Amino acid sequence: MIGTNNISVRFGQRTLYKEVNIKFTNGNCYGLIGANGAGKSTFLRVLSGELQPDTGEVYMGSRETLFTLKQDHFAFEDEKVMNVVLRGNERLHHIMEEKEALYAKTDFTDEDGERAGHLEAEFAELDGWNAESQVAILLNGLGIDSDYHEKFMKELTGSEKVKVLLAQALFSGADTLLLDEPTNGLDIKAISWLEHFLINYENTVIVVSHDRHFLNKVCTHIADVDFGEIRIYSGNYDFWYESSQLMAKQLKDVNRKKEDKIKELEEFIARFSANASKSKQATSRKKILDKIVLDDLKPSTRRYPFIDFKPARESGKQILNVEGLSKTIEGETILNNVSFSLLQDDKVALVGNPVACTTLLKIINGDMDGDSGEFSFGQTITPSYVPMDNSKYFETDDDICTWLSRYTDNDDMSFIRGFLGRMLFTGEEALKQVKVLSGGEKARCMLSKAMLESPNLVMLDDPTNHLDLEAITSLNDGLINTKAELLFTSHDHQFLQTIANRILVIREDGTMQDYRCTYDEYLEKELGIEE
Repeated sequence: MIGTNNISVRFGQRTLYKEVNIKFTNGNCYGLIGANGAGKSTFLRVLSGELQPDTGEVYMGSRETLFTLKQDHFAFEDEKVMNVVLRGNERLHHIMEEKEALYAKTDFTDEDGERAGHLEAEFAELDGWNAESQVAILLNGLGIDSDYHEKFMKELTGSEKVKVLLAQALFSGADTLLLDEPTNGLDIKAISWLEHFLINYENTVIVVSHDRHFLNKVCTHIADVDFGEIRIYSGNYDFWYESSQLMAKQLKDVNRKKEDKIKELEEFIARFSANASKSKQATSRKKILDKIVLDDLKPSTRRYPFIDFKPARESGKQILNVEGLSKTIEGETILNNVSFSLLQDDKVALVGNPVACTTLLKIINGDMDGDSGEFSFGQTITPSYVPMDNSKYFETDDDICTWLSRYTDNDDMSFIRGFLGRMLFTGEEALKQVKVLSGGEKARCMLSKAMLESPNLVMLDDPTNHLDLEAITSLNDGLINTKAELLFTSHDHQFLQTIANRILVIREDGTMQDYRCTYDEYLEKELGIEE
């Protein structure tokens, strides 16, 4: 259990939250959500003690422990994987190190023997004899095979280091776990394993994630950072979202009825206040009017961009045909004789080897040449491509308005400004130079470009990267509703499940398999993962 008393955090003139009083209790998993910049990661730093709040305090039980998922993937480069995970339980790891140092002494004394006895007793109490087997179970569950357990961290890839640090956090067995984006860098099997682990975790978990499916699976509560407050709601992310939308609508409806009543009373008072026979009624209505108070609609920090792909024309029967594409990179086969055709109404998710999926999209869109094979678009097709790496598009001194105008025949700058406003670039924001934009801002620019091209075939490579939950939700809805055909990759489970009606799997050997089903159906057939 962990909680806060009157926590306030300010940066300069801006107050992130004021006098926050909340409690996180054992046996529950809390999803900490809020718009980009609302202060989610900052709040985790406050809870961990890394950042001191301007007012208030964090409290927890005197014997309770807290562990934060490490973000520095290079912190343990010269240590072995097994030892890094064991560090999660700080006391146990310290005992193991002290025992090793004692037993290595050549002049072992009676005092050393007595000390070793105390350490062995505490070691047994902490279940130290099973520690390495428990670590092995965690690592194997996350996809780090036994062959890697005695390797040095510097020998691992970036995604493998992420898994090791996550295993370290889970091994801590802390009373409170703070996890900031724990699914980043994890494959679908590792995410599924982590979901089941957290569902059964007996203590308190507070997690920040942009993965809605993950939040829905593991969260018992949602802690919402908005309106300068943090409020806790029972239920998972979808329940919070539907409830919050309903509450906002109900509040607006109540205010609308009050505004109509106010207008009616004001008109009556204005018409009859000078009429002696009606003056009492006018006075009575004036008293009623004075008592009507509109509910305060606070400005939310959440902003949802408007994303809508409208094709300029319908696609014909021939959309995209790929025949025998192969590609080898640095001696490794990435694509091996890949062939497929897109049909009308296809919304196709590319899954499997992420390098191969990106390579295929690059070849189709002219960013890379294949070694063999060919592809062709139908005569009616207007394609648009949103790459994962968009850096080359922003190597210019253009402001956002000028940059976007290059991708449309409409030279009316008021149209461009209006379009950008719907994508959350309002006022002076639309005049920022594109080369200084954040990752999320560049992602919204690329989506704006794609929409203005009015494509009937939209290709996107992991488009939710850098987007906040609000933008992901808008993009998700926009792709569900579009009449354009789609070919896309994503690591977002809900994105894949709600959009795709066909799954193309590129295996590690570069071959492709075609599934005409939903993503969840594919997972069950191929990987045995049931949702």
